[in-house]
Amino acid sequence: MVDRSARLASRQDPSPMQRRVGSRVVSFLVSPGRRAAARRLQELRRRLSGAPHRVEVFHQADDPYSHLLSQVLGALERAYEIELVIHLVGRNEGANNPEPELLAAFARRDAAATAPHRGLHFRDPGHAPPPEAVQLAERLLQAAIEDGSFTRRAPEIGEALWSGDKSLLETLASAHPLAEEDVTRRALEAGSERRRRRRHYSGAMLLYGGEWYWGIDRIDHLEARLQALGAARSDATVPVAPRPAIESGPLRDEGRITLEFFPSLRSPYTAAVTERTLALAEETGVELVLRPVLPMVMRGVPATPVKGVYIFTDAGREAELLGADYGRFFDPIGTPVERGYSLFPYAQTRGLGGALIASFLRAAFAEGIDTGSDEGIRRVAERAGLDWSEAQAHLDRDDWREELEANRLVMVEELGLWGVPSYRVSGPEGEPDLATWGQDRLWLVGREIQRRIGLTRGS
Repeated sequence: MVDRSARLASRQDPSPMQRRVGSRVVSFLVSPGRRAAARRLQELRRRLSGAPHRVEVFHQADDPYSHLLSQVLGALERAYEIELVIHLVGRNEGANNPEPELLAAFARRDAAATAPHRGLHFRDPGHAPPPEAVQLAERLLQAAIEDGSFTRRAPEIGEALWSGDKSLLETLASAHPLAEEDVTRRALEAGSERRRRRRHYSGAMLLYGGEWYWGIDRIDHLEARLQALGAARSDATVPVAPRPAIESGPLRDEGRITLEFFPSLRSPYTAAVTERTLALAEETGVELVLRPVLPMVMRGVPATPVKGVYIFTDAGREAELLGADYGRFFDPIGTPVERGYSLFPYAQTRGLGGALIASFLRAAFAEGIDTGSDEGIRRVAERAGLDWSEAQAHLDRDDWREELEANRLVMVEELGLWGVPSYRVSGPEGEPDLATWGQDRLWLVGREIQRRIGLTRGS
C-alpha cells in the first residue's frame, strides 16, 4: 500500500482520486501520532526480546558525510547505553541518486564548510579519492569492524583517505590489520543489501528502532529519542552532537548582502523551512531574492517510492524541530503547482512573492487544502494578501515558465545544486559566494550572513 501510494503521489498530474488516496496515505505516514505509536511498538518489542538499544551504522568509505559521522560515533557510544553495529556500504548510483557526480562534489564542499562549526574536520581535496585508495580504506575499515576498533580507527582512516596522499593509507595498512579483498567485497555487498532491504539508499545512515537518521545532520533526532527512552548514561553530557542554532542577529545588514532562495511548491523540506527563511531575511535586513523552481519530478528527475517515503517522513521531523506546521497533506504535484506559480509574477509586483509561496506550502502541507481547485487557490492568494479580483486575471497564465527555467539553470549550472530548498549568500564585494542546499543548512546561512555583515562593519 505504501509503495502504491508513493508512486501515485509522484506522478506529474494524478487523477483526483489518485491525488486524494495518495495524499491521505502520506498524511498518515508523516503524522506525529503514527510516529509515536511506531516508536512505542518498537520499544515494546525491544524490551520483550531483551535486546539492547541497537544502532546500525551504514558507512560508505568515499562519502564525506560518513567521515564526519565516524568522528562522533565514539562519543555517542560512550554517552548512551547502545550497541553499535557497523556495516560497510557502497555508493548508490541508481534512481535514488540521480546526480551522483554533482552530489559527490557538493558533499565535499558541504562537509568542508560545515565541519568547523561542529568541531569536526574535513578537508576537500577538490576531487574524489581514486578507486584504489578507496579499496584500501575499505579493507582497513573492515578489519577495524572485525576487531572492534572501528569507532577509534575509522576517523584516522577517513582522514588519510581524504588527504589525497595514498602513502598515508599505506602507512596505516603496514601498521594495522588489513582485511582480505574478497572478505571486504562480501561485507560491502552484505551491508548494501541490508540497507536496501531495510529501505534506504544513502551512506552515513543510522538505523534505530525502525527509523533512519542521516549522519550528523539527523543525529540530534536520534539522541532525543534515546534520551526519552532513558538510554543516556548517568555520567554523560548529552547531546554529544547538537545541531547549531539558526542565528538571525545581533548584526543587521545595510544593503550589502543578498540572500537568494530557491524553493519549490511541492517540496516537503521547502515547506518546513520557508517561513523561517523569510523571517531570517527580514530580521537580518539582507536583500531577499526569490528564485522558485519546478519540483524535481516535474523536471523529469526520478523519485522512487523508497526515497519518497523517507523524504516525506524525515521532513516531518524537521518541520517539528523548526516549529513549522506540517502533516495534513494534499499533493499539489502537476496542475496545482502550475496554478500557484502562475500567480507568482503578479505577487512579486505587489511585494508578496514570499507570502504567496509560504501560503501555498502551508495550504498543501499543513492544512490539506486542494490548491488546484478554484476555492483552494483563492484561499492561498487572499491569505498571501493578494486581491483575488486582480489575481484571477493572472491565474493559469504561462508567463512564469521562462523565469523558473532560468532559476533552475542558475541553481544547477552556476551553483552545482539540483535540489531544494537551496540558498546563495553573496556580498560584500570581493567575498566568494556561499551556495548550499537543504533546510538543515539554514543555520549555516544565518552564520554566514552574520560573518559577512561583520566584514561590512569593518570596511
